[in-house]
Order: sequence, then structure tokens, then C-alpha cells
Amino acid sequence: MKRRVVLLASTGLAGGSLAAPASAPTAVRRVVPPGVAVPSSTTGLEETVAARERAFARTMAQRDLAAFGGFVSLEAVFLNGHAALVGRAAVVQRWAKLFDGPDAPFDWWPDTVAVLASGRLALTSGPVFDPDGTTGSRFQSTWRREDDGEWRVVFDSGYPTRAC
Repeated sequence: MKRRVVLLASTGLAGGSLAAPASAPTAVRRVVPPGVAVPSSTTGLEETVAARERAFARTMAQRDLAAFGGFVSLEAVFLNGHAALVGRAAVVQRWAKLFDGPDAPFDWWPDTVAVLASGRLALTSGPVFDPDGTTGSRFQSTWRREDDGEWRVVFDSGYPTRAC
């Protein structure tokens, strides 16, 4: 199946202090299947969601666990690791150890964003970087525009991209 790819401006790193590799993306890809019309009322949402993802990543770089929790839906499911983390409280509790210490253990940013025509759900995906700037995994997050108008993560997972 052929897909059209539209490039949207991006700021690159999520604002963290981690080094970016030379191949850091400079744009966010919006994937639109052929024959699917994107309503003009939602065409700007891809960059809105990408900016939200970058702000989410900045919470890790800034070591701000409370702000991190604000990006997570109350009913979120994070599938990173062997057991699902269900609910904001469980996610924040498990991720708290990643916020210990002065330096972030990793950084991420979106390089792909897709938003449903309804403007209520979005998918982001992109590389995850180690402190030395290398990438060995990718994340994938599902965002939902909630009743208060804020975009929050409802599903999140990561997967390695390096061979064992």
C-alpha cells in the first residue's frame, strides 16, 4: 500500500541535555494513507501532538516527575517491560526511579505522528537515545484529547531496534 508522507517542522531534540546523533530528524512525518482526506480542521493537530510529545520528553530531561505525570492519562496503560502498568499512579510510581539523579537515563522525540480525522486520538513514534546519543530502541505512544482539551498518553510501549 502506498502512503503519502508530509513533512512538518520540528525542533529536533526534546529539549534534553543528551547528545543527538548526526542523523537527528529535522521534521515530523505525518502519514496519510492514499485516498484519505485530512479535514482542514485537523491538519495542524499533528504538530500540536508532536509538540506535546516533545514537552513530555522534556520532563525527563528536566527531572520533573510531577510534570511527567500530568502528561499521562488517569487510565493509561504502559507496556514497557514485562508487566503492564495500568493507571497514572502505577506509571508514575514505576517511572519515579528513572527520575532519580541529576542526569536523564535516556531521551526521545517523535519522528512520526498520525492523528485520526476526528481529532481525538493520535499516534507518535520515534527514537529513544542513550546518554551518549546512540539509539537502540523506539517508542510508540497513543495520545487522546481528553475532556479538558489536553492531549495525554493512554498507551505507551517501547521496543529495541538493535540486534541482541
